[in-house]
Amino acid sequence: MIYIVFSLFFALVLFIGNAAASIFLGIIFALIIKPDKSFVSLTIGTTPLQIGIVILGATISLPYAWSVSANYLPWISLFVLGSFFTGLVLGKILGIHHRIAFLLSAGAAICGGTAMAAVAPIIKAKPQELLIAMTIVFLLNALAIIFFPIIGGYLEMTNFQFGAWSALAIHDTSSVIGSALTYSNESAQVAATLKLGRTIWIIPLILITNWVINHQAETTKFPRFILFFILAIILNTALNFDDQVLDLLKIASQFFLMLGLFCIGTQFKVQELKSISGKPLILALILWIMVIPSAYWLVMYL
Repeated sequence: MIYIVFSLFFALVLFIGNAAASIFLGIIFALIIKPDKSFVSLTIGTTPLQIGIVILGATISLPYAWSVSANYLPWISLFVLGSFFTGLVLGKILGIHHRIAFLLSAGAAICGGTAMAAVAPIIKAKPQELLIAMTIVFLLNALAIIFFPIIGGYLEMTNFQFGAWSALAIHDTSSVIGSALTYSNESAQVAATLKLGRTIWIIPLILITNWVINHQAETTKFPRFILFFILAIILNTALNFDDQVLDLLKIASQFFLMLGLFCIGTQFKVQELKSISGKPLILALILWIMVIPSAYWLVMYL
């Protein structure tokens, strides 16, 4: 019975075809059904979303990726470093435990949950600390998927500008794509390409953090789907897919992206909200409030 309800909810997701609706229908499903840990949407996690992002890569060519990212890479690097160290300083000012401040700063600067999960074992973060940071970022990402497209429309941003803004200002890759996809397919392509520039910073973050804390080198746990995303771009460039193939790839990508966002929504738990204390949430909000207009200024005026 639970799988029938799940299928009906997902059919509604596909009918609406909106990223924000996908994640919130997932939340409604979770609140009504309360699926246990063995349920399919909880066991597959973000896998459908990662598949959708990889397929999206197959609709992008290397010349396009270069034209989009060439002017932004130095600024993305400066943006990442500025966000990360600002978060650490704010955490110290607010008196937040250094591990939680580090997790939130890494998530805000680079790629949300992926960055936090990667550095958590290195800084010896406790499960509860990671849970708090993940829940805060989840809430902010959900807000971004809803309100960023509305703000972008109000400010009359072009597809390119909105995609770039989403890539810089939103934490998780999934939410970056979800927000941009709500705006337009072109915005999603721009966002996916530029988000890569932030995500690759996970490599030096892991290496430097591990060296400083443990004084030893460690193999970097770089997200594999990002590597497949790059390979998909190379494949499209090499084979030069025609319009029919590209249209099919876009449909497949959107299907998996919607499924992934819906599955993320089904992982919502009310009890996790109760574990959030005020100061970490204040840190995340202040940092995000600083990042959003900074990213907008960078996109619009540089």
